[in-house]
Amino acid sequence: MIDLEAVVALRAVATNGSVAAAADALGFTPSAVSQQIKRLERGTRVALLERAGRGVVLTDAGRHLVTSSATVLADLERLEADLHLAGGAAADGAARPVTGEVRIGAFSTAVRGILVEVLPRLRVEHPELRVPMRESEPWETIALVASGQRDLGIVHRWGGVALAMPDHLVETPLFTDVADVILRRDHPLAGRAELTPGDLAEEEWIATFDSTICRQWLRRLFDGVSNAPRIVHESMEFENHLELVRAGLGVALVPRMGRPALHPDLVAIPTVRPASTRGVSAVHRRSQADSPALQVVLDAVRAARHG
Repeated sequence: MIDLEAVVALRAVATNGSVAAAADALGFTPSAVSQQIKRLERGTRVALLERAGRGVVLTDAGRHLVTSSATVLADLERLEADLHLAGGAAADGAARPVTGEVRIGAFSTAVRGILVEVLPRLRVEHPELRVPMRESEPWETIALVASGQRDLGIVHRWGGVALAMPDHLVETPLFTDVADVILRRDHPLAGRAELTPGDLAEEEWIATFDSTICRQWLRRLFDGVSNAPRIVHESMEFENHLELVRAGLGVALVPRMGRPALHPDLVAIPTVRPASTRGVSAVHRRSQADSPALQVVLDAVRAARHG
């Protein structure tokens, strides 16, 4: 019989591109992932991985197994959710404790702005529920949830920046977050109530890396404004952006969620035409929609922003 845990490991290699990256996503060692796949190869008597340079790629049989297993794994998730629902009450009518594991993927400001509140509360209210978290960019989070390596994702999309959502995922809108332009208090624009891209065309910017959605939005913000934005410094941490602005090294666009209180040297001003807003959503596989554990975590995420 095919080892389903080993199939999940093979799917992780397919999604992440290497055994090492798959191991990191699954929380195993590379050796453990390799052993799972070797056991799967012995059981099926088919080669599933082959060498390609210094790495590995899936064989045709491996790709076929990964594709074909998606339906089976989804059916098992639905069965598990049904079993939890069927056993949701004890014999005396009392609710059974929520157990199991819900693996979360979330972007950095959601970790600070949501999960630092949610995870401790879940530990107290549902001590038998495990909720491991991994920080990841929205595109990566969606891929991890879609492939079964995470169970719940928290993602964001800025303005019209596309964020592809596979059909077997369910997206639950949570709230809208706003980003402000951060300037030193002595900046000539610091007294404005709002700022347009034209006002900011000559500024030097501190921004996240080019591969991020936040950076894509910053470029989109300046559509039609020549030679802007001029990115001078790059950092993935918004706290660093604040300190670099405070040091007089540029301006930055920083979301409000997860943002610490501003130093008195700094001011935050919203943009208009367009406004810099992002929609924050939760995503999970459709096959887990009836999972009591997932619903408990999703409800806690909603309450963190609206409670």
